[in-house]
Amino acid sequence: MLAFWWGIAKVWVNNTTMSGHSKWHNIQGRKGAQDSRKAAAFTRVARAITLAARQGGGSIDTNFALRLAVEQGREVNMPKDNIERAIRKGTGEDKDGVALESITYEGFGPAKVSVIVEALTDNRNRTAADIKSIFNKAGGAVGAQGSVSWQFLHLAVVRVGAATATKISDRESAELALIDAGAEDIVWGEDGLTVLGPIESLHRMTEAVRALGVSPDSVGIEWRPKEHVAVPEESSESVANFFEALDEYDDVQEWYTNAQ
Repeated sequence: MLAFWWGIAKVWVNNTTMSGHSKWHNIQGRKGAQDSRKAAAFTRVARAITLAARQGGGSIDTNFALRLAVEQGREVNMPKDNIERAIRKGTGEDKDGVALESITYEGFGPAKVSVIVEALTDNRNRTAADIKSIFNKAGGAVGAQGSVSWQFLHLAVVRVGAATATKISDRESAELALIDAGAEDIVWGEDGLTVLGPIESLHRMTEAVRALGVSPDSVGIEWRPKEHVAVPEESSESVANFFEALDEYDDVQEWYTNAQ
């Protein structure tokens, strides 16, 4: 999930579509109890923090992947103690820590929508079987590596919420500064500002946004579809249920789709 991939092509995103799967995530966000969603978010972020600390050390000053994961923890109001505990598990200071690995799955869901699933697991075989079951029960199938990822671009994405983005008065100067930082697409929309670029530019883009006098609402690396595919009305419920099942599975960190 946090690996730095190179050679990312330029991407153009419709102003009204701030994320490749935001519509479906928003639908699922209204389902289930708020406490359950918060607990799931804490679990997923904690795993990301632990993995980043294990791979690059426990300092956010020298480990950008860890800094990114910690920022995601703060975004979901994760308690400081939880964050520090997750870091200790990654560095080995907490002997109860378990070995985690990041795995990416590709496949097709209902209505043949393309899906990329990012997971963190301490048991590769269990997670692979569970993900396959979720796809199969929905009438879809897990594909081979590269079966759908060619339909997506792997990009760094920095978002500033609508209320915060209004504080940026000189958009032209802001865009020039963001381009200098590596941004390849800058989208102003109803949801605020979205800055996209190569993964290796994520840190520079984030700092460029902060230099504008505002704080990003989210910073991350995403799979964004080159083109969106409309879901037939008769398949919308099955597609929504499929995505809900992915949301509810603890090992899933994130999923992306070309469904519109």
